[in-house]
Amino acid sequence: MAAAAAEQQQFYLLLGNLLSPDNVVRKQAEETYENIPGQSKITFLLQAIRNTTAAEEARQMAAVLLRRLLSSAFDEVYPTLPSDVQTAIKNLLPGFLQAVNDSCYQNDDSVLKSLVEIADTVPKYLRPHLEATLQLSLKLCGDTSLNNMQRQLALEVIVTLSETAAAMLRKHTNIVAQTIPQMLAMMVDLEEDEDWANADELEDDDFDSNAVAGESALDRMACGLGGKLVLPMIKEHIMQMLQNPDWKYRHAGLMALSAIGEGCHQQMEGILNEIVNFVLLFLQDPHPRVRYAACNAVGQMATDFAPGFQKKFHEKVIAALLQTMEDQGNQRVQAHAAAALINFTEDCPKSLLIPYLDNLVKHLHSIMVLKLQELIQKGTKLVLEQVVTSIASVADTAEEKFVPYYDLFMPSLKHIVENAVQKELRLLRGKTIECISLIGLAVGKEKFMQDASDVMQLLLKTQTDFSDMEDDDPQISYMISAWARMCKILGKEFQQYLPVVMGPLMKTASIKPEVALLDTQDMENMSDDDGWEFVNLGDQQSFGIKTAGLEEKSTACQMLVCYAKELKEGFVEYTEQVVKLMVPLLKFYFHDGVRVAAAESMPLLLECARVRGPEYLTQMWHFMCDALIKAIGTEPDSDVLSEIMHSFAKCIEVMGDGCLNNEHFEELGGILKAKLEEHFKNQELRQVKRQDEDYDEQVEESLQDEDDNDVYILTKVSDILHSIFSSYKEKVLPWFEQLLPLIVNLICPHRPWPDRQWGLCIFDDVIEHCSPASFKYAEYFLRPMLQYVCDNSPEVRQAAAYGLGVMAQYGGDNYRPFCTEALPLLVRVIQSADSKTKENVNATENCISAVGKIMKFKPDCVNVEEVLPHWLSWLPLHEDKEEAVQTFNYLCDLIESNHPIVLGPNNTNLPKIFSIIAEGEMHEAIKHEDPCAKRLANVVRQVQTSGGLWAECMAQLSPEQQAAVQELLNSA
Repeated sequence: MAAAAAEQQQFYLLLGNLLSPDNVVRKQAEETYENIPGQSKITFLLQAIRNTTAAEEARQMAAVLLRRLLSSAFDEVYPTLPSDVQTAIKNLLPGFLQAVNDSCYQNDDSVLKSLVEIADTVPKYLRPHLEATLQLSLKLCGDTSLNNMQRQLALEVIVTLSETAAAMLRKHTNIVAQTIPQMLAMMVDLEEDEDWANADELEDDDFDSNAVAGESALDRMACGLGGKLVLPMIKEHIMQMLQNPDWKYRHAGLMALSAIGEGCHQQMEGILNEIVNFVLLFLQDPHPRVRYAACNAVGQMATDFAPGFQKKFHEKVIAALLQTMEDQGNQRVQAHAAAALINFTEDCPKSLLIPYLDNLVKHLHSIMVLKLQELIQKGTKLVLEQVVTSIASVADTAEEKFVPYYDLFMPSLKHIVENAVQKELRLLRGKTIECISLIGLAVGKEKFMQDASDVMQLLLKTQTDFSDMEDDDPQISYMISAWARMCKILGKEFQQYLPVVMGPLMKTASIKPEVALLDTQDMENMSDDDGWEFVNLGDQQSFGIKTAGLEEKSTACQMLVCYAKELKEGFVEYTEQVVKLMVPLLKFYFHDGVRVAAAESMPLLLECARVRGPEYLTQMWHFMCDALIKAIGTEPDSDVLSEIMHSFAKCIEVMGDGCLNNEHFEELGGILKAKLEEHFKNQELRQVKRQDEDYDEQVEESLQDEDDNDVYILTKVSDILHSIFSSYKEKVLPWFEQLLPLIVNLICPHRPWPDRQWGLCIFDDVIEHCSPASFKYAEYFLRPMLQYVCDNSPEVRQAAAYGLGVMAQYGGDNYRPFCTEALPLLVRVIQSADSKTKENVNATENCISAVGKIMKFKPDCVNVEEVLPHWLSWLPLHEDKEEAVQTFNYLCDLIESNHPIVLGPNNTNLPKIFSIIAEGEMHEAIKHEDPCAKRLANVVRQVQTSGGLWAECMAQLSPEQQAAVQELLNSA
């Protein structure tokens, strides 16, 4: 007992030393603290917190350390603790909640912030007292005597839990039902503002305002808890608000409808008709701010429910928005109606928009002319900015159908770019530049050429004034994108402009963000300074980054990718400086888009550099290779990771055999092994989550999403292996053996179908590129492959059938008996009743192709005479274009060698062959530039010379088939 007390005393000394102003003492204390085992650490900290006689500083320090310990590793630490310690930690919570309450009424919100942090990092800790935590948050949120910040923080506790512990919160429906009216009440908290309707500058959302906080909370909660729970609870409230005589309630109701669209997507889809009809009525509301909110709801729904929304409601919505755009006395409403129209046309299928083009163009043109006059007379520009973008969006969707209206708009748009040079018109000018380049892209080079050099001169003039532009000039990002569109329009002719364009582009792509490590106090002083975002690192510390310029940087990097792609060797002068910029950006963790662009650029830059010869190319590859492999190992975001893996595979395809040295192989092997192990581990973790007490169908949905992400990464592992096998052939098999057990695991019968599909694809590559040596591993994949030809999943059947085809084509003699065994299995799949349905057709076509390959490459393994008539009856293939070429080539072999079974006695089968060729042409199964198309055309031409036979063959074809045969003759 005494020993324990002495240890505890030492621990108090240690806590004191951790607070010591003396660096050496503090450093030493930190080391000692780190070395105490986790278990004892928690016991000491708990005793310190509960000891009311200990010094206040020491107790506070102990509380901070315990929080840090639990929040960083709660799931690992907590379950291993003895039950009395677990109870002690749980028992701290009621006191903590009391402290949250008391401190709020003393105007101190730091304790409440800690509660938000717990909800974010260790929501399960709150479970035993969840009801109390929620009730307290609800009470504070609803107490109008507290300041806005405190009420919003209290709401943040509930909203954060809806994101971090949705399943746990869904059980407390009573709290959710009471929180929704609180958020809606916050959204009603709006100010009257006389000048609102005709303000010419859009002020940024006031993020401290209750209305904005309520709307954002509602959006996040709907996404977190799902529409099944949220929509029935909120629907009545919104309906009542929309009938309220006070405009603020109607405004809030419409904004709420916009906010829940993403989270309640599925549930709203069923009743979209009544929602849309109801919302459109408010476009005629007497109050302009309600009309504005209605435009907002229409625009949001057009995005959330596209393209179904456009297909169902095009007529009503286009008419209503055009009418609202005529609202001359209210600029803000006009501009927002134009913005909603942009959302609508962006996702509108072209065929739906075409019938409205005349009417849309007429309205947009008359408003543009009117607003140009207003700009000259009064200097107002808000509506014009939006209308210019509406025109751009319509042109972008209508494409070549916009040609007739080109001359109506282009002179005015060029006039704006020439004359709108004042600082306050920068955004208008930027948007007009965007509009011109989008119209150019829509109508194509031929129509645009008449203005191309004028437009280029205008852009160049802007570009030379570029050096005087301020860094936050909105024109910069519009200019950068416009240049890239001009590059797409002009193609190779754009090369001459690169010297002018590349300087500013590289400057923008090289922006370095401002970052800072701050404690909470500094952060509060800074958060007023615009454009900073913070990541909470716990323990009163935050990492801040100034986000200004990040989007521009990302756009600039994407444009560099565009130039490399469009100009190819024409871009070679710049490859070196671009690759030096891009490689380090694979680690630019502040913005996903920048890392994606960096990855995408790598194979394209290699393509550009090819013209400089192998030595330059190899140097460039050495510069990027290490960084790419490391990025595959360290990239935290799965969407970005898949792009990096895809690019790496593409690079290997460009560079070919010999591009990786032993160190590369070793590192890559380790990384791929880890990715596959992680794949299996994640599947197990998901099974564990399915046993959790909070498991419900929404949890299942999110587990499904995680699963899809995992499978996508698996496809990229397969891509990388494919590129290595196709470059290195059987030389790489000894290296591959470290991955073999994991790939074999993928094709086990109990694994989900995507695992089996991709495992087979990897073995398909082994057979295709490493035969005959591949037979060494046949014991691992042959039986499963033969079995899986008849699998329930079409994707698995397809991968298995493809494997059997390449086995016949590339496998050595060892594979012969298995080709004989495969044939009846393939035939069974092809002849089953539903083999040609949409979901089965690709697998079936791979089976048909495999039968063809067995006959062509292993003819002595099967009775060709017997199988051929069946095989002809299954042709042509038209879904799987690669296999279609293979089968048509084999058909040509047979015809060219005058095979009696194919041609039939006295050529009686020729009409059937003609119809196969015609069908293939109609389905565009073969590209005209493919040599196979020439062979088919020659077959037809040979028949053409014998008059009677030609007439007979053509007579048996339908008019469409006859046209297809002509088309083939004309083009191949």
